[in-house]
Amino acid sequence: MIIFWICVAIGVVVFGVMFWSIIHHRKSRGAEAHHFHENTFVEILWTLIPFGILIAMAVPATATLIRMYDSTEADLDVQITGYQWKWRYQYLGHDIDYFSVLSTPREQINNEAEKGEHYLLEVDNPLVLPAGKKVRFLLTSNDVIHSWWVPDFAVKKDAIPGFVNEAWVIPEEPGIYRGQCTELCGKDHGFMPVVVEVKPQEEFDQWLADARSAAEAQAAAAEQDWSLEQLMERGEQVYNSACAACHLPNGQGVPGAFPALAGSPIATGDIGPHIDIVLHGKAGTAMQAFGAQLDAVDLAAVITYERNAWGNDTGDSVSPQQIAELNQ
Repeated sequence: MIIFWICVAIGVVVFGVMFWSIIHHRKSRGAEAHHFHENTFVEILWTLIPFGILIAMAVPATATLIRMYDSTEADLDVQITGYQWKWRYQYLGHDIDYFSVLSTPREQINNEAEKGEHYLLEVDNPLVLPAGKKVRFLLTSNDVIHSWWVPDFAVKKDAIPGFVNEAWVIPEEPGIYRGQCTELCGKDHGFMPVVVEVKPQEEFDQWLADARSAAEAQAAAAEQDWSLEQLMERGEQVYNSACAACHLPNGQGVPGAFPALAGSPIATGDIGPHIDIVLHGKAGTAMQAFGAQLDAVDLAAVITYERNAWGNDTGDSVSPQQIAELNQ
């Protein structure tokens, strides 16, 4: 705003003198132009005045730029990693790590249902931040270039594989803030929203405690015995969230791009290669490694689901313990 008011002041002075001169020296009043060769004083003056104005504008502008890039002394550090096509949020020093995935129902995307208020701008797990605290973001990518953008925060920063970019924000008001990936990153680039929920400090502290408890419960669930029915029920949810975008909800895939799972040799043959490709992905293809993206229970559930859905009916059941052992 300082620069704006400086420009306003310059405009008032310049246009004021110009219009006064036009009116005061108009021909109808008999004004005659004055002829002179040079005026050293005026030349020095009109050099020094603009120079002083530029310095006056440069000082606050430089100070603002320095503050914009000063991410030190943050109250909270969050690592943001871009994946095709989701975001991973890691709260450094708090042992909280989760993925944020588009939650818009597939029926809306396929024009089979009325679109909701936040169509393609809703996720299952938003980034949660405390109000009034300085938060530093460390941005990188696991695959291709992404760009994390939340317009209300005036933050847009590229997430580049092999590099770590920094940004920061002090969210003042509690509420929900929405953004998107703004770097063309592949087939589902348009399905990669950003949602940030800002909470008052007390509510944020409670959320941290609940998130830690959920992580502990998740670890305990991996030690339990799961029936085939339980794995199938959970596996369908995981599949629709993490896999259906490419392989389609009916498991038919997209010919020439994403292979079908219904009747697939991978999903009906030996279980070892199936587990391996889900955990570690397949080089040179769009098949990602989900070993770091999903927990042992979700991995066991989705593999079990893929081997028994759409008529595959192998009867195979994968336990979380098997996954944990293979995913070390």
